[in-house]
Amino acid sequence: MQLTECYKAFGGNYQDVRERLQSDALIQRFVIKFLSDNSYERLCNAMKENDYDEAFRAVHTLKGVSQNLSFDRLSASSSLLTELLRERETVPVDKTLCEQFFAQITADYRTVIEAIHKLDAQ
Repeated sequence: MQLTECYKAFGGNYQDVRERLQSDALIQRFVIKFLSDNSYERLCNAMKENDYDEAFRAVHTLKGVSQNLSFDRLSASSSLLTELLRERETVPVDKTLCEQFFAQITADYRTVIEAIHKLDAQ
């Protein structure tokens, strides 16, 4: 799988990341390095424990990394949960909505990881 195909497969914006990082080799290095990022794992553990403070930190990090790499679909779903949890100290967390947003993040994350593994296999 080529880098452009990888971005297309997971709903990313290759042109945006290319303008920012200027090099396919650099982009590919950072994309593959995403496989070792533990933000999603931390988010899963926090959601399991209903630890919304840790969930916020993890999803906020996941959103930032996704934005920097122009993983647009994952960035958008992460942003929804980030904003929902941002107000957790003043508004009770809507657990149903939280679970829905987390489910979308999981689907988007799996799509990204699957495409990156195909890219890395080449």
